[in-house]
Order: sequence, then structure tokens, then C-alpha cells
Amino acid sequence: MSIVNEKAKLRTWIEIDRDHLRYNYHMFRDLLADSCLLAAVTKSNAYGHSLVDYSLELSRLGADYLMVDSIIEAVKLRQAGLTKPILVLGYTLPSVLALAVAHQVSLTISSFEALSALRQLSDQDLSIHLKFDTGMCRQGFFPADLNKVLDFLADELPQVKVQGVFTHLAAAKNPAFADDTEQQLAKFAIITAEFARRGLSVIRHAAASAGTLIYPQSHLDMVRVGIGLYGLWPSLQVESAMNDHLTLRPILSWKTVISEIKSVPAGSRVGYDFTERLERDSVIGILPVGYWHGYDRSLSSIGRVLVNGQYARVLGRVSMDMLIIDLTRVSHSAVGDEVVLIGTQGTRCIGATDLADRAETSAYEIITRLNPLIKRFYI
Repeated sequence: MSIVNEKAKLRTWIEIDRDHLRYNYHMFRDLLADSCLLAAVTKSNAYGHSLVDYSLELSRLGADYLMVDSIIEAVKLRQAGLTKPILVLGYTLPSVLALAVAHQVSLTISSFEALSALRQLSDQDLSIHLKFDTGMCRQGFFPADLNKVLDFLADELPQVKVQGVFTHLAAAKNPAFADDTEQQLAKFAIITAEFARRGLSVIRHAAASAGTLIYPQSHLDMVRVGIGLYGLWPSLQVESAMNDHLTLRPILSWKTVISEIKSVPAGSRVGYDFTERLERDSVIGILPVGYWHGYDRSLSSIGRVLVNGQYARVLGRVSMDMLIIDLTRVSHSAVGDEVVLIGTQGTRCIGATDLADRAETSAYEIITRLNPLIKRFYI
């Protein structure tokens, strides 16, 4: 069945632009030394872009690693036939450690409790990446624990291979914290130097998208690129610092259709709890999407969509499965017309960042909360 025919049977769908993804990938690859690995962060359903489909695309493009949040995501990728190295970035329960061995998946180990749990694997080979907390106060061993960690591994877990060592930069996306980022990198350099002193060859990684863009010294042996590959800036500060030098191309569009149109008189009250009163005779449209699909409730009365290349404001409260929009000034609208919630139509665009600004959140949240049951088309 053709994509056009499939879309005709859907009330809402998401499109992923392969050409834009290819462009973003090569843009990031060109920033790196030939020896530096590029890991594609595909966690959390690939930031709303479809875990398996996106990982397959990045694998074809040449990503060296895939990084997921959980062992569940990792196993799903292996079952889909992906053979690239996979690192689980999040916490792995002791009860599912054997899955990592069975599927040749590397795990993040960031606490002594997690380290001790590896004893249950006895003679089973497992690869891990050790994470150190250099200033974010989130996951990670403290630098002062380094020798204790390495001694424990040598004495208690000879079957475990330390494949990598990493940290996370807390504020690389804000150049105002450049000194703090440099301090984190300096702490991490001391940690990795001890690995080298002990003759341990590991993959060192610290940079995510922002670090990759702004701090070349943070590239080390591998970078972890998430939001940038999806064509979104990590922050307004990074965009401001870099947009004279390079561009990113958003790869995701979210669309729906008009399911109903009606004319209502001035004074009509719209939505649950009569959230909004119309000041003029109006033409309104109903869209079969709502906050269950990922259109945030905070966009009530302030969100906007594109119909026939024109902006149409959301009226009243966002419902679970429906939106009401103002079509009064939209010419030639009809039931069945395609509506863009995120993306471009004609000369106008509504980006995930635009929605995030109106909802007072981040583009990360907008895209990762798109319902995973919505059909994604890679085109």
C-alpha cells in the first residue's frame, strides 16, 4: 500500500524527512575528527520519532553507536535486526541483567549498588560503561571513588569488560556556564588519565549535542548526539552562538485533518468550562487530536495550527482527543483538509520550539510526548 493510501485512512500521522536527517547527520559528522565515534541517541522512542525506524536510518547512515534509555528499548532494537553497538544510558534492574548479556548490550553502571549487582552474572561476559558525576549531581560515581571502583572491578568482576567511561555536561547548552563546563571536563580528564595509567583502554565520552557544537575539546573518543540529529537546537543560546556557522533541519512534521466545520454566532462559549467566548460570528473547525496524542493542554486558547498555508488559532480548552480551531479568516477550508500541527505548510512554519515557547516548556518535551501509537512515515 502506498503512503498516500495509508494516510487516507488515518486521522493523524507523523512524517519524518529522510533528506533532512541525512543532512543533519553529515553536518555533525563533519565536525568530528575521523577517529571520533558518533553515537546516535535514540532513547525514549527516538525522542518521539519511532525507536526502531529511526535507529535503522541512523545505522544505514553510519552511526557508530546507538544509545537507548532501557534494556527494553535495547532488546527491541536487537529483535529488529540491528547489530550496531548499543549502550543503555539509564538504570538497569538487577533482575534483567542477563538480557544485556544475551543480546550483547552494554550497560551504564553509575553506583556501587549497580556494580555489586553484577556479581550475579558470575562467568557471563558483560560490557559496561562507567559513568562519573563531575558536577551535575545526577547519575554517576564521584571522582573520589574512582580507585575503589577500579579495584572492585579487578578483584570482584574480572569477567566484566569496561568498554567506556563517561560523564554528562550539566550546562553545555548555555555558554554563560563555560567555566563550569571546563571544570567538568578537567575533572573528567583526571578520571580518564587513571584509566590510562592502569593500562585500561576505554572509549571516553562527555559531549551531547551542545557540547559537540560548542566545545570541540569535549569530543574525545565519542560524542552522543540526540536533539541535534532530529534537527532541533539544544537551546536558544546554542542556536544564537552557532546559527551563523551552520544550520539544522527539523525532520519531524505532525499532521491531522479537519473532521467538522460549523458556523457559530458571536457570544458562543467554546470548550470545556466555556473557556473562551467568541467576540464575533465565527467559523470553527474540529480536529481529531488532543492531549492524549501529545498536543499539550497548556496550549489551550494560545496554540495555533496551519490550514491551507494560513495560521488558525486553537479556541478554548484542548480536550483529550479533540481541538477546536478558528477558521474564520482561513479561506477555502473544508472537512478533510490537511492540518499541520508541527511543520511547514506553504510559506509558514510551526516548529516544535514554537509550541514549546507557547507552552512554556522545551522542544524536548513537545516531541518526546508525541503518542507512540501515532503512525510514523519515513519519507
